[in-house]
Amino acid sequence: MNVHSNINDKTIAVLPFVNMSANEQNEYFSDGITEEIINALAKIDGLKVTSRTSAFHFKGKNIPIRNIGKDLGVSTLLEGSVRLFGDSVRITAQLIDAVEDFHFWSESWDRKLENIFEVQDEISLLIADRLREHFGHLEINEHLVEKQTESIDAYEYSLKASFYKNKWNPEDVQIAITFYEEALEKDPNHAKSLVGLGDAYSFLATCGYISFEEGWGKAAALANQAVQLNDQLPNAYCLLANIAFFTEGNYRRAFELNSKSIELNPNYVEAQQFMALLYVLAGQKEKAKKHLDIALTLDPLSHETQFFSGYLDYMLEDYNKSLKKLDRCLEFSPKNIPVLSVKATCLLMMGRSHEVIPFFNAMPPEILIKEEKTGAIALSYAINKDIESTEKYRNALVEQAKVSDGFTASSYLFLLYCALGETENAFDWVSQAMETKSPMLLLRYTDPLVNPIKGDPRYSEFHKKLFPEELFELYTEVTTKKGLLDEEATVKFKAKLQQRIEIEKSYLNPNLSLRTLADELGMHANQLSWLLNDIIGKNFNEFINHYRIEEFKYLAKLPENAHLTIMSIAYDCGFNSKTVFNTYFKKETGLTPKQFLKD
Repeated sequence: MNVHSNINDKTIAVLPFVNMSANEQNEYFSDGITEEIINALAKIDGLKVTSRTSAFHFKGKNIPIRNIGKDLGVSTLLEGSVRLFGDSVRITAQLIDAVEDFHFWSESWDRKLENIFEVQDEISLLIADRLREHFGHLEINEHLVEKQTESIDAYEYSLKASFYKNKWNPEDVQIAITFYEEALEKDPNHAKSLVGLGDAYSFLATCGYISFEEGWGKAAALANQAVQLNDQLPNAYCLLANIAFFTEGNYRRAFELNSKSIELNPNYVEAQQFMALLYVLAGQKEKAKKHLDIALTLDPLSHETQFFSGYLDYMLEDYNKSLKKLDRCLEFSPKNIPVLSVKATCLLMMGRSHEVIPFFNAMPPEILIKEEKTGAIALSYAINKDIESTEKYRNALVEQAKVSDGFTASSYLFLLYCALGETENAFDWVSQAMETKSPMLLLRYTDPLVNPIKGDPRYSEFHKKLFPEELFELYTEVTTKKGLLDEEATVKFKAKLQQRIEIEKSYLNPNLSLRTLADELGMHANQLSWLLNDIIGKNFNEFINHYRIEEFKYLAKLPENAHLTIMSIAYDCGFNSKTVFNTYFKKETGLTPKQFLKD
């Protein structure tokens, strides 16, 4: 209903479904169902769905609904429960107006576990229908959840794996890998397990738990295998985009793959974060901000999104703002390696190079990347014009860069050349890095630390090669859509709608839904949704309840109804909820029903 909100305020968060099973170990299943519904609703174009990370922030916490809605920036919340018993499952769900704090729809399902994908689809479609009636026009596909596998065992192992992977620490990710492997033993073609396993390996490689080559090599093979089996997985394309960027140094391929991920699911926050990164590195600041704003809307409580926001500020040379955001991230995650790395370069750019050495000395040894420390200290001495100390750490970087995975040390040599004004050495490094496809070239090339060489004509020449400008023209977002009915059909169906409502009074049916009304009119539900929202200017609930209110006003004045209660008349008019009736009545008339009758 959400009568207080703008018609375009199409935002929802799916809170973690409560595990009502006798066995607490089944928590992985309730979490998995929650995530599946998030993913299903996220497919609906025009609906903003809060990401898993921010939604799960409230798991197990007793916080008022209004506060949750405000913190997440959403107008509607979905909550529910899951109970596993034997080979059956019971799922309940209810939609809540987050501002007024009342339930406006609820349902429950009892199904066999073997039909889990069908029930997920049924639940997601019903929720989507209620949201469309509540918010206004949304185009909803015939199905939102596809059958992943014939093996329920494979699916359950996959949910267990996801449960541990989402803890995002090396120990739990290792457990996740064993469950993904179990899932793939049951069904070698389970595409979601292939992507999840690839994601797990890339995480272990990124945090140095396994070698760069092993981790990213396995991730690439698994992600490519998944896409061959199912080309509709946004997380697979996002993973492949990261692989293209970080292992191949191929900006074009990373950009194209990530664009595909967003095309499949605009609500996929990791792809929006990565697109913001890709744009800001290319100097496309406004487009970077646009995608970051989307990420912040979808995932406002995520430290990862806050990190990308801080990194964007750093790249835009707003160092004070950047440092504040980075420090907030470190309050919650003090061992976050990317945040620590950007903070070090931020301090250098702020003229606080004297803080860099104690900053690295205070870093826990298990997260210290020695090449980062050597490089940052070398830059600190170079900025302070300490020639002897600079040379010492420069030589150390040269030695560290000689090993097979010495690309981090090598990239710091490039930054050092820039700081020292060694322009020829800097551009020689760029040429070699392009030949060897250094994974650090794209990240370092537009960094503020490179500012000393950006005035050289060669800089813009290399920039065009690294970040092809035609990409940004090819992938300009289309923001306008054609109507779902032509002019003749619009006139025809609008007349049929008025006949059905005003003459036949379909609104008196308390079970009337947008889909059933569309069936009565002989049109698709998406078309009726568009007709109501774009032509008549009301969502389904507003449109139908207006006629119900008018019917109530007429019936309540009749002398023969004087003995009836307000709600008995309201129920005769098609309302099936006292809260909905009172809210819409106040919206339509500015009065309560009692005030209206008294006047």
